[in-house]
Amino acid sequence: MADDIRVRKVTGRWVVRSDGAVLAETSAALELEEGSHAPVIFFPRQDVAMAFLDAEGTETRSLGKATRFALVDASATTRDVAWSVDAPPGPAARLAGHIAFDAEKVTVERL
Repeated sequence: MADDIRVRKVTGRWVVRSDGAVLAETSAALELEEGSHAPVIFFPRQDVAMAFLDAEGTETRSLGKATRFALVDASATTRDVAWSVDAPPGPAARLAGHIAFDAEKVTVERL
């Protein structure tokens, strides 16, 4: 795990959209900054429309064992749209119960 992990609450209202559907919306988002990687916004699970997401497996990431999610709608399944870490260690522990989305596959924005 990187020594330079920072997690902070970000201001404003954040939303995730895919083809017009709102997948998540919150004013309690957290931002992960890890080394030289681009910052990632995490949404509390209770603010995510989990009916659109199907768990599709796990992988090991720098923050621990992560669950990957696919976006499933009536016409298609898009793999690896989101991920979460159930028990992130140390400074990332605040991310437990949160989900991050791949900003290349869905729109993640601050309103």
